[in-house]
Amino acid sequence: MASGNSTLRLIFDNVARVLIGKRAEIELALVALASEGHVLLEDVPGVGKTMLAKSLAKSIGCSFRRIQFTPDLLPSDVTGVSIYNQRTEQFEFRPGPVMAQIVLADEINRATPKTQSALLESMEERHLTVDGVTNRLPHPFMVLATQNPIEYEGTFPLPEAQLDRFMMRVRLGYPARDDEVAILDSQVVSHPIEDILQVVDAEALIEVQREVRQIHVDQSLRRYIVDIVEATRTHPDVYLGASPRGSLSLFRTSQSAALLAGRDYVIPDDIKMLVDPCLGHRIIMNPAARVRNVLASTVIREILQSIVVPGTRVPA
Repeated sequence: MASGNSTLRLIFDNVARVLIGKRAEIELALVALASEGHVLLEDVPGVGKTMLAKSLAKSIGCSFRRIQFTPDLLPSDVTGVSIYNQRTEQFEFRPGPVMAQIVLADEINRATPKTQSALLESMEERHLTVDGVTNRLPHPFMVLATQNPIEYEGTFPLPEAQLDRFMMRVRLGYPARDDEVAILDSQVVSHPIEDILQVVDAEALIEVQREVRQIHVDQSLRRYIVDIVEATRTHPDVYLGASPRGSLSLFRTSQSAALLAGRDYVIPDDIKMLVDPCLGHRIIMNPAARVRNVLASTVIREILQSIVVPGTRVPA
């Protein structure tokens, strides 16, 4: 357990040198990485979404590819294509950028639904099929997709099936005033991303991912997770609640959060901290709630207040 925690802390400290003042957001990205999940980074341009992906890849020594999603991007531009070799008289597979270990899908909502769906198989099944031939993706494998929440012209909103493939949605937000001054100071000569080095290797990360599955989650906490997810399906303001995949995401990420905190067991605070990142993007509000500007985060806050936390006393 200690080795997994120290590995994650090494990565965290390295990435924190690049993303100044975003410790909580880096922790969430690390939790998703240790949980073998994918992250949707939803925020305005210029707050460090690309730097987060690059610094993670450099810290682990993993292969990194960036895909700039545009309306004219084709599915084969993501997955790769089979090309006929006249010399060998055989088709050869030319892998696309999704065959890297850390993949940055930049502005994913600018591509057409057909191209967006090209990521579905690779994100969930960890392999992709081109011309009837299945190719396994490298391990570890993580997709960090970005989308700009304020520009709607020329965009194609991600469908529910695609959103559900992301273990977490993370918002970086603007830095605090002192942190922004520190960012200016750190880039006087060069960008910090150019100076950070690999601190662990892919094998160490794979070992961490194995350790995560050994973290103990008490039966009462498992029921607590299911109660939270079930409440999203019955809330009056919700049209579509979180799926069982949401329960699994909350379960696995709580194990990773415990490991990152140096524990071999999950506590209720691990779960409560991760409910919004894991379930917020899976909740579809009904039209009446949208008119009243009720947000998914508001519903989650109400649910957490209404469900009794395991181990606490109920007032008489």
